[in-house]
Amino acid sequence: MQVFNDPLGMITLTAAAALVLLIIAVITLFNSGRADPMQKFSSQARGRKGSATADTEGLRRKMGREYKALAKVSHLLEPENETELSAARQKMIQAGYLNKTAVRDFAALQFLLAVAGLCISLLLVFVLMPETFENPVSMAAGLVAPMLIGYFGPRRWLEKRVEARKEEIVSGFPDALDMMLICVEAGQSLDQSINRVAKDIRFAYPALAEEFSKVGEQVKAGRERSEVLRDMAKRCDISDLTSFVTVMVQAAAYGTSITDALRVFAAEMRDKRIMRAEEKANILPTKMTLGTMMFTVPPLLIILVGPSVVGVLSDLNSGDIMSGM
Repeated sequence: MQVFNDPLGMITLTAAAALVLLIIAVITLFNSGRADPMQKFSSQARGRKGSATADTEGLRRKMGREYKALAKVSHLLEPENETELSAARQKMIQAGYLNKTAVRDFAALQFLLAVAGLCISLLLVFVLMPETFENPVSMAAGLVAPMLIGYFGPRRWLEKRVEARKEEIVSGFPDALDMMLICVEAGQSLDQSINRVAKDIRFAYPALAEEFSKVGEQVKAGRERSEVLRDMAKRCDISDLTSFVTVMVQAAAYGTSITDALRVFAAEMRDKRIMRAEEKANILPTKMTLGTMMFTVPPLLIILVGPSVVGVLSDLNSGDIMSGM
């Protein structure tokens, strides 16, 4: 009853009720396209094939309703500036999310997590642990911090995912070039080599295999190889991959041997990988210096200086005793 008499408690309960209503609205939105049970029973009675077709159509209708519902508030979730929207889509593509509504879904996730963080902070500050946040500074930090974490946390996670995906592509690119060179020297075309390499490296480097698979599928669909390769370089935004695309496009444009170009470029990528490994090995002693100083110098000082300090203190104590007598 004390909570109902306190204005802050009423604010917290109102925020909690708003959060519950928001969750119910989201659940209702995603379940609005659920099929009728009698319709599902009749579709099962018509046979397995008919049931699968009906379920697929129901799923498509459900997804269509969800996308229409999100499209109504798309102007609140997506950036209105075309440049910012293009940059956001490029970031999602670099992270591996190729869906057209990826930017909108990510913005909706940020909004929901920020609201959830705000509601959790209200519960913590005013209901669960009010004695901990008696200071105005701690109260402001407790109210703002969860909301900021909920909003900027997904963005930081997306950046980490982009960096990890780029690192995976860079680490697997020299091996992919060696395999592509072997395939081309064996008599396969460049398109066949790309498809074969995509299949062989799928388990070791799934991100690079996905990019090569997209190239093979788009070339089969009838697009120009040079245009497809440029799109891949733009999606990945990696200097090594951009140089590879430039070499392949120039070799096709000027009629030079693709095998020779691949051989030279693969050797360069192997040398570059060795240089990156040597760079990391050279940085390692610098990183270990701080740990070595922290865990080695203090014990060494205690061993060397400790006895002298004990002796000086003993002499001072004995001198005080003698002067007292």
